[in-house]
Amino acid sequence: MDRSRLADFLRRRRAALLPDRPSARRVVGLRREEVAERAFISTDYYTRLEQRRGPRPSEQVTAALASALQLTPDERDHLFALVGHNPPIRATGIEQIDPALGLVLDSLDREAALVTSNIGQTLLQNPLARALFGDQTQFTGLDRSGYYRWFARPEERDIYPADVHAAQSQTYAAGIRAAMDIGPDAAEMTATVTALLAVSAEFAALWSRHEVHVCRQETTAVLHPVAGRIDLDCHVVFGASRRQKLLVLKPRHDIDIDSSPTKTKPAR
Repeated sequence: MDRSRLADFLRRRRAALLPDRPSARRVVGLRREEVAERAFISTDYYTRLEQRRGPRPSEQVTAALASALQLTPDERDHLFALVGHNPPIRATGIEQIDPALGLVLDSLDREAALVTSNIGQTLLQNPLARALFGDQTQFTGLDRSGYYRWFARPEERDIYPADVHAAQSQTYAAGIRAAMDIGPDAAEMTATVTALLAVSAEFAALWSRHEVHVCRQETTAVLHPVAGRIDLDCHVVFGASRRQKLLVLKPRHDIDIDSSPTKTKPAR
């Protein structure tokens, strides 16, 4: 914990706030006791933090201080760093596409590209990705997760050659466990895992290995009704929150398929 910089930061942020009930007084900003009351801590404890002699706040107290001082997300992250904690993951609506990922996807026309959540929910596809995989954005409920469909819906594997199934299963199971560490929603993750354990012996066996893996690059293949087998190199680019990622699938050989919307495979 950087006590000197923490004390300075707390004092300056406190001075920048207006009191709830403005009145004629000589103190600039909030009083220490007002910040302490907002953060549900004692005035003595808060005073010691500003005097560079307080004990290290817990993550819960640090979050309460951030709220009491009305810190911006960047200021909150800075406060956590000064205290010596990892900043909380910034919550973003899963439906809100990371702007940087969307920009890169729009620039790709020779590779299939899709933006997914970290539990395999497809949020956005370019035309070539729709031509290869069908429209993956129209599913609801647990079926929104491609990971869930892979284990729970046998037909999901129809477009993949049999020789890639085992590796794909292992990657997906380990990816689900990695996703549990960074969100999105704990209840949603628990529901997905519970449902998969009930319907898939394959998933249960892989889950019992306790493997954790964030996929950053892999090879796979799909079976296309016109082009036949297409081997793909998959590169993964993560968004700022790591709750979304861009998958760029580059064919290992030239392919000629119709990527117009009318030729896509219908969603199941």
